[in-house]
Amino acid sequence: MVSSTSSRDLFDQRRADWQRDPVGAFDAWLVSQDLRRSSADVYRVQWGRFLEWLALKRKTIMTVDTGTIAEFVASLEVKKPQRLRYLRLIERVLDHIREIELASTNPARFIAQDGEAAWRNARENEPTGFLNADERAAIIGKLFSPLVEQSAAKRWRERRDRALVAIFLGGGLKTGDAIALTLDCVAIGSEWVTIEADNAAFTRVTRLAPFAVDVLGAWLEARRLANLPGELVFPGSPSGRPMHKATVLRAIDALMEEAGVAQTRAERASPQTLRNTFAADLFERGVETDQVGQWLGFLQPISAGRLYRSWQAWSERETSPAANADHVES
Repeated sequence: MVSSTSSRDLFDQRRADWQRDPVGAFDAWLVSQDLRRSSADVYRVQWGRFLEWLALKRKTIMTVDTGTIAEFVASLEVKKPQRLRYLRLIERVLDHIREIELASTNPARFIAQDGEAAWRNARENEPTGFLNADERAAIIGKLFSPLVEQSAAKRWRERRDRALVAIFLGGGLKTGDAIALTLDCVAIGSEWVTIEADNAAFTRVTRLAPFAVDVLGAWLEARRLANLPGELVFPGSPSGRPMHKATVLRAIDALMEEAGVAQTRAERASPQTLRNTFAADLFERGVETDQVGQWLGFLQPISAGRLYRSWQAWSERETSPAANADHVES
């Protein structure tokens, strides 16, 4: 049995490694992440740029603060998705270094949670996307249409993919939430889904729309009958391995095509678009912004408020005379 004192000593040594050689410590951490070589190479470049910034600001991994990280991410001459990747990498590393502390002490997380942080103001950013009422209705109709696939091996995947779309559109989950969702967090016929976090303080519940309850329930029953192994609600294969994010995107793209939505939209209907539309439906029905933010997992009210304002602006554009004229001409 290892004593608590010995455990603290080992942790202190790991912290000292990051302080003394943040490049070498990062390489050791990458090995433990079991990444593809190409991904690891990208992360090394990103980490190197961050360390150069810290040196410029006369900071270390142990003394870095929220302001320094925010300034670094905002200074990057890249699009918002790339900025977010830098921020998520920093957040993950600092979580690793500060693993015995509360996750809320991670200075990178506050920036990621701030919906109006300066780093989000990249020139290429597009307005927040939503589905209109017709598109939403077409997708829901497709979710309840007869299955296309004939073989049992493909039918369970079709039900799985429909349930994925349903839980994004009718529950507001993120891609990572859906991929990691386990069977003990859902139940057939229940409108509640639990989204667990590494830190229990950030675990939350969301309320499914009625259509999502039905579609998810049909999938859970099909999953049971297929006797798929593992505890993941959405396994990526008959062996039960996790889904890849690219597989999730392909599943959504395919259903958007089948529903006729892809042909009418200039922008891709991503998981984030479906998540935004979940929130928009709640706003439309008068649900309080704070409640919507809680179901979406926002930790700061400012994020829910920002999404609400984006929805208002989008609604005004949709109902403007110019927009209506475009719809008539098309």
